[in-house]
Amino acid sequence: MFRISEFSMLSKIPLKTLRYYDQIGILKPVKVDQGTRYRYYSAEQLFEANRILIYKELGFTLQQITHLLHEDISLEQIRGMFKLKKCEIKQMIEMEQSKLNRIKERMNLIEAEGCAEKEQEVIIKAINSQQIVSFYSTGSTEDIPSLFNTLDQLLEKRHRSIITEPQIVLWRESNNKDDEFELEVGYAYKGDSSFLPGNLNIQSLPAESSMATLLFRSDSARACTACVDLAFWIERNGYQIKIDQPGREVYLPMSANEDIQLIEIQIPIESGENNHEK
Repeated sequence: MFRISEFSMLSKIPLKTLRYYDQIGILKPVKVDQGTRYRYYSAEQLFEANRILIYKELGFTLQQITHLLHEDISLEQIRGMFKLKKCEIKQMIEMEQSKLNRIKERMNLIEAEGCAEKEQEVIIKAINSQQIVSFYSTGSTEDIPSLFNTLDQLLEKRHRSIITEPQIVLWRESNNKDDEFELEVGYAYKGDSSFLPGNLNIQSLPAESSMATLLFRSDSARACTACVDLAFWIERNGYQIKIDQPGREVYLPMSANEDIQLIEIQIPIESGENNHEK
């Protein structure tokens, strides 16, 4: 047997915590010396201590842990709990990483404030009408990769031959939530809707005679400032954004072995004289 100080060292549980666990009955010593009042623990109790620590890391309260210990949870059940917690932590890390990325983008915008009015390579294009298959959702721009994953899963193999690159994103303001956009992700599509899953849409994007476009690499500094650069250009040249038409983004992979893409932002514009928004 081990004295409480020795058991503390072996179990990595502080002395104060072990005394508290004894008090509430979650981990009691196997023996208490009636003369010295020393607590003694067995090597077998290290397994129980380890389970307590695992349950704590999984987010259970001490009261819940007491019940779990009495229920003799199997190893497979603990593995299942671990997998769920692992997914939860991974999701939290991804959310925090997205937050850091957004902060970095905002910092890049702040650093670029003095350069924002420099002439950029904005090109006005006429865009032909185009039929696309798309998946609709609401969210933020950080959700775009996962939306494309969903779209790719919904498109069966038989549809692969009639969809073509590039990837297309449509975005407009949400009528219901101030902090979200209405997003549609899609591909050019030459088939019909007969065999498509019900949650996919077939639509024809209208032709646009005047589309302000800006092309940049996804790994360049321009990726953070493109919309600001385009906004300055539109304002400086006396245009207005066309009402009730979504902005578009077109994604062109540069290499099959790289995640880097060419991105073109496309915003429909019209003469400032045609703007009647109140």
